[in-house]
Amino acid sequence: MWLTILVAAGGSWAIKYAGYAVPARILDRPLVRHAAVLLPVALLAAIVTVQTFGHNQSLVLDGRVVGLGAAVVALRFRAPFIVVVVVAAVVTASLRALGWVS
Repeated sequence: MWLTILVAAGGSWAIKYAGYAVPARILDRPLVRHAAVLLPVALLAAIVTVQTFGHNQSLVLDGRVVGLGAAVVALRFRAPFIVVVVVAAVVTASLRALGWVS
């Protein structure tokens, strides 16, 4: 287990160092700047999708979907991020406590 942790830490350090080692002329390219803006959004969307709709190797529609819907509504009202997270958690937990969803 410790070997895995050390390898992961070393890999993280190497990736961070590689980011500092990239020449500024490459980072100033419009395509690189555009990718740097869009990549975190795409990764976060992918994580949310997999965690909301996936379970093992199957598609699942349960309380998490309703919680995500509540989060979308909170986002439409321009709520702060922490409020969006709390709204999603409260809605999901409430529906599960009432036994309406699994």
